Amino acid sequence: MKLWWHKVTHWEYWSVNLVYLPTFLLWVIFSIRFRSVHFYRYSNPGMTNGGLYDDSKMDIYNRLPSKLYPKTVLIRKERKEDINALMTVKSLSFPLIVKPDKGCRGVNVQKVYSYTDIETYAQKVKQDFLVQEIIDYPQEIGLFYYRIPSEKKGRISGITLKHFLTVKGNGTSTIIELLKEVPRYALQIKKLQPQINLEEVLAKEEERCLVPFGNHNRGTTFLDGRYWITTKLEDTFATLLDPIEGFYYGRLDIRFRSFEELEKGEHFSIIEWNGAKSEPTHIYDPKHSFWFGQKEIFRHQKIMYRIIKANI
Repeated sequence: MKLWWHKVTHWEYWSVNLVYLPTFLLWVIFSIRFRSVHFYRYSNPGMTNGGLYDDSKMDIYNRLPSKLYPKTVLIRKERKEDINALMTVKSLSFPLIVKPDKGCRGVNVQKVYSYTDIETYAQKVKQDFLVQEIIDYPQEIGLFYYRIPSEKKGRISGITLKHFLTVKGNGTSTIIELLKEVPRYALQIKKLQPQINLEEVLAKEEERCLVPFGNHNRGTTFLDGRYWITTKLEDTFATLLDPIEGFYYGRLDIRFRSFEELEKGEHFSIIEWNGAKSEPTHIYDPKHSFWFGQKEIFRHQKIMYRIIKANI
């Protein structure tokens, strides 16, 4: 009951259909103005459906220079490929990340340690999926980037700082007891049970990251990092992204070593690149109200409207 109440009183856990109901009504207006229910395709003409749905992550990665994203192989659901051979070509070694080629919000993202794990995963998802190296840079952000077609340079409209699900030992409590102390973490216990020994006792001050990827539905805390936006950072990503034909609007999830290096375009990797379905995820900072979230969503929808209007 306690966790149920926590989800009710913290809107970041509400159903996406509820959070985006006002946006749906706005899209009805957009459909009328553009005389098409498929107007969103023009937000990113270079992506399938503008990156709203049914877009392949692998296709998107292939639009980037290979040095900017993790080593990745695509495994078809028929699994006719020789996984071992593909991994050898890419110099991939366990542990690795597996995730659906088409999906969002971190659904079915998983860490695997063997070929058996990959086979089990394939049986579970029953769709094309990616096998990807783990980027061990310590920090991750979501960076929302857009460019109005008539403007020379794109802009960063939001940054989300991500704090992974991490517990600190006290020398006496088990991991499950530590998780129960934080409602956000307690909500993840069922998902963690098959993967982690929750009865283990961590030494005093020992920190353990239990989920190594920044997905909100896997216990990561999203914080508003817009104060990280600088002219230098915008210039760096304008240089990288503006030449990519057909991309105008979306969010990049980036692992990196330090902010100073990220500003210079060094020591980072783009682990996700989303188009029209992108959320300005800084709205899910626990300090922000539902109405702040709606204001930011509408601000980004207006940006998308301007881009579509220019591209049609």
